Amino acid sequence: MIGHLERPAGSRPSLREIWKDFGLTYAANGFVGWLFAITAPVAIILSVGSRGGLSEAEIASWVFGVFFVNGLISIFFCWFYRQPLVFFWTIPGAVLVGPSLAHLSFAEVVGAFYLTGALMFVLSITGWVRRAMAAVPMPIVMGMVAGVFLRFGLDLVRALHEDLAVAGPMVVTWIVLSVVPSLGRRMPPLIGALLVGAGAALVDSRFDAGTFAALDFIAPIIQAPAWSLAAAIELVVPLAITVLVVQNGQGIAVLRAAGHAPPVNAITAACGLGSLVAAAVGGVSSCLTGPTNAIVSSSGARERHYTAGLFVGVLALAFGLLAPTFTRFLLDAPAAFVATLAGLALLKILQAAFTTCFKDRFTLGALVAFLVTVADLPLFNIGAAFWGLVAGLAMSWLLERSDFAAARKDA
Repeated sequence: MIGHLERPAGSRPSLREIWKDFGLTYAANGFVGWLFAITAPVAIILSVGSRGGLSEAEIASWVFGVFFVNGLISIFFCWFYRQPLVFFWTIPGAVLVGPSLAHLSFAEVVGAFYLTGALMFVLSITGWVRRAMAAVPMPIVMGMVAGVFLRFGLDLVRALHEDLAVAGPMVVTWIVLSVVPSLGRRMPPLIGALLVGAGAALVDSRFDAGTFAALDFIAPIIQAPAWSLAAAIELVVPLAITVLVVQNGQGIAVLRAAGHAPPVNAITAACGLGSLVAAAVGGVSSCLTGPTNAIVSSSGARERHYTAGLFVGVLALAFGLLAPTFTRFLLDAPAAFVATLAGLALLKILQAAFTTCFKDRFTLGALVAFLVTVADLPLFNIGAAFWGLVAGLAMSWLLERSDFAAARKDA
């Protein structure tokens, strides 16, 4: 069964070759890709963990898991396949966990993380992953994703209303850097928003400037899982879908557009194994990242892109080891700072989700999936995201059968 995993097309680079292929362009791309990953995506983990009642130590352990484990995987895959294959964690999956923590214990959620990792590994070694990715229509998946993400967009609006002094400059900075491409290339909009927001909070004496005076290293918390049928039903399939269809699908498309040939089965196997290891310290499922891979493959010679991915992996290891320091920094920040940063990070993703939902096919199923997910009413102690997928698929099967036929014809 392992034969389904792809083998590298060429030889693995030596340290001398890596150093020769590395350069300022690839260092800059790798640094910006890493900087993107440690800003708004981490703010999303902080938001979800805080709302779910996790302690500062548990959140820091989660951050450590998703950075350190995926940093190791990224380094190995970039070297082994000589491609920019950067792994982090599923942002939609992290958001998905938020509502679940309202009625499930964190141990039950961790148990679902383990089961998701095992499922993805089985799909990879059996070669079924491509069929699994095609089984659920993307518009219905994105209807569920849009329903989960909507709260972050609303929190962005509320932050502007409740704390204009912090949220206002962040939004204005993001807009200016997005409107003027020449500025945005020098300073990515999200990173600019983070810096301006931090400055506004410091001026207003709402940040503790001594947070980084002493760097604290991680002492991971080993999370014992609890096996719950309700948690498995609610989370495993939606989490696997966010990894395989939403995140990996995006990352694979980005890399193919840049001229690379990402190994789909091997990537899925890595996501499964990475998810199992990260779950031990409370980390959500691993995935092939779309935005960071887009950044590291955005410029320079294609055959040297892998060095930018290696650099991201090394930086991720360092960030994971220092997770307590950065976690404390964000937890001490004004609530509007984290809400605005997370909202801006998900704004275009939310826009893309709606575009996919209502573009052409499965639009009614996507709408039903969105509405059921937004309603956030659990049934049989199983959260709304799962029922959103079920309801959307059922509605499309009953009323949009021609769309299934057209999709099979296109495939």
